[in-house]
Amino acid sequence: MVYLLVVSLLWAVSPGLIKGRLAGLDSALISVARLGLALLVFAPFLRFRRLPARTAWALTGIGALQFGVMYLAYNESFHFLPAYEVALFTITTPILVTLIADAIDQVLRPRALLAAGLAVIGTAVLVWHSTSTSAVTMRGFLLVQISNAAFAVGQVLYRRVQAWPGTPPDRETFALLYVGALAVSLAALLLKPEVSVTFTTSQLITLLYLGVISSGIGFFLWNRGATRVNAGTLAVMNNAKVPLMVACSLLFFGESADIPRMLVSLGLLSIAVWVAEKK
Repeated sequence: MVYLLVVSLLWAVSPGLIKGRLAGLDSALISVARLGLALLVFAPFLRFRRLPARTAWALTGIGALQFGVMYLAYNESFHFLPAYEVALFTITTPILVTLIADAIDQVLRPRALLAAGLAVIGTAVLVWHSTSTSAVTMRGFLLVQISNAAFAVGQVLYRRVQAWPGTPPDRETFALLYVGALAVSLAALLLKPEVSVTFTTSQLITLLYLGVISSGIGFFLWNRGATRVNAGTLAVMNNAKVPLMVACSLLFFGESADIPRMLVSLGLLSIAVWVAEKK
């Protein structure tokens, strides 16, 4: 659990940095920069010796989904939402982890479906706060949920692949996840007709932190931690970072929020997580 706690602290400032320091940059470009830097961190540790081809392809595919698709949707959501709302809407991730794990195992848990319903109500409290902005906010919300689903599927599948016989230590293979993620992000960037690639000094420093620390070291420690706790603890820890990210966005990055409405939404979402994980 220590790994997950450390990463929660590392990720606390990420939404505020993306919204405040990287505004105006293309979402795919941000993804390419972050994942490219993360790949550079772990490329020296990559070892193909003793690595079965099946495992290599599986890890590359997981990375394409968990980090590649996730980041494209996540970064794009900041064009429609303030940072604290992006952070708050990630709270549905543990419910998605439960639902996806059940789907893979071909098991239906009514409690998880009830939790998903409560989560929808909780987010609706915050989403429909204004008739003039609800459509924009809903688009941002849906992007965050795509991001959450990709991250949730990746966690579930990574735990399973790491349990395969003959899988090498994670530090020797983790670069493959970034290879898959970077391929997806590059493809998305190349499909765009025109993207400016100029950065200010502040943006370069921010991208270095987000790429090397938050994405590189952070994802590695998170996935390692995910293999060392049970599914219930993993689901709960997916949300330990949410209050920290919301607080940082409001306190350090100058955002304002309808506090009573946000607290009601957070309360309903927290109940949804408790329902999902209650035995």
